[in-house]
Amino acid sequence: MHNKIGYYFLLIISICTFNYMIVDSYIMPLKGKIIYLDPGHGGVDNGASYQDIYEDVINLEICYEIKSKLENIGATVYMTRYDDYDLSNNDVSYRKKSDLYNRAKIINESNSDIYLSIHLNYINSSKWNGAQVFFTNKNNSNSVIAASIQNRFNNNRKSMIIKDRYMYNLIHKPGVLIELGFLSNSKDRDTLLNNKKREVLINSIVDGIVDYYNVK
Repeated sequence: MHNKIGYYFLLIISICTFNYMIVDSYIMPLKGKIIYLDPGHGGVDNGASYQDIYEDVINLEICYEIKSKLENIGATVYMTRYDDYDLSNNDVSYRKKSDLYNRAKIINESNSDIYLSIHLNYINSSKWNGAQVFFTNKNNSNSVIAASIQNRFNNNRKSMIIKDRYMYNLIHKPGVLIELGFLSNSKDRDTLLNNKKREVLINSIVDGIVDYYNVK
C-alpha cells in the first residue's frame, strides 16, 4: 500500500514538473539565451538624419525597447552602448573605424549567443522604404537568423548578404544587421516616430528571434 502511494506521489510530481517545463518554455522561450544589441552610431556620430530627427537617437530608443521585450521572455540582454556616445578610443585618427572595431571586439569577447545591430537607412530618394535584414557568411547561422526576422517583417523583401562592411566582417558570433527603415521616406519616418507603429517592428524582431530558436 505504501509503495503504491509512493508511486502515485512520484507520478504526480513528474507530471507537474513536466507541465511546468512546457509552460515555462512557452512563456519564456528565450530563457538562458544571451543576446547583444548594438545601437548604431552615437555621440558625435549621429548617423543618418532628417531635419532634427537623428538615427543614433532612434537606434538607442529602439534597442531599449527590444531589450525589455527580450528580457520579458527569458533572455539576458546587453548593449554595446547605453547612452549617447560612440565607442572610439580617445585621440585616434580614424574615429569611425575605432568605434566599429570596438563594437565588434565587445561582441566577440562576450558570451552572447547572437547579436543584433540596429540601424536606419537613408538614400537620396523618397521612394525607398521598409525594413531589411543584412548578414555576412562569417557564421552559418547568420542567414537563418536574417530570414527568420525578415519573414516577420512581412514586407515582401528578402534578407541580403553583405560583403564589404568592416565591423560585420570582424564579428564571428552569429548575428545580423537590421536596417529598420528609411529616414528619407515619410512613411518610414512616421512608423519610427510613432510608438504604436514601431512596436510592430520591434515585435517582429523579437518574434523572429523566437522563430530562429524554434527551428534551430
